[in-house]
Amino acid sequence: MGADHTPVHEAAIRLQEDGLVRVLPRRGILICALAPEDLREIYDLIIAIEGQAAERLAGAGARAEAADELAARTAEMADAEARGDLTAWGTADAAFHRALVERAGNGRMIRVVQTINDQSNGARMLTLMLRRELGASVAEHRRIVDAIRSGDAAGAIDHARCHRIRARDELMPLLDSFGLKHL
Repeated sequence: MGADHTPVHEAAIRLQEDGLVRVLPRRGILICALAPEDLREIYDLIIAIEGQAAERLAGAGARAEAADELAARTAEMADAEARGDLTAWGTADAAFHRALVERAGNGRMIRVVQTINDQSNGARMLTLMLRRELGASVAEHRRIVDAIRSGDAAGAIDHARCHRIRARDELMPLLDSFGLKHL
């Protein structure tokens, strides 16, 4: 008993629209690798979306609950860093950024970030091994949480944007120095 071709075809088209695969007629599906320029474009989107999410959370009625969740993910990152567990650090970091956007409550932002994360997860895990300043991320996350908790919308957007800009500006030269063409 095989799968119905229509849902499979629709799924392949959706993955192609998201930039995850290329459908090759009569040949199959090719999984697309990310180039460093793709990662730069992803960071451009993330910088904008997460800044907006942080600003929304700082002005939201349930900002204390959101700040508590974000603080818990940040504490997990700090604990993982202290243990030297990069995988746990990466998992907690991803959970922080996912919660930041999901708690903002904008369904379109959530869907865009899910697509971006689907595209960039492999590259993210690879580049985690190249990063030097994990503690900087923890400190930056704490500043984002503090701004959200205090209702400082301008500070929240600024800290969220600066965090992702610093990460991008650290990561892109590393990729260049290793000569990586695809991630």
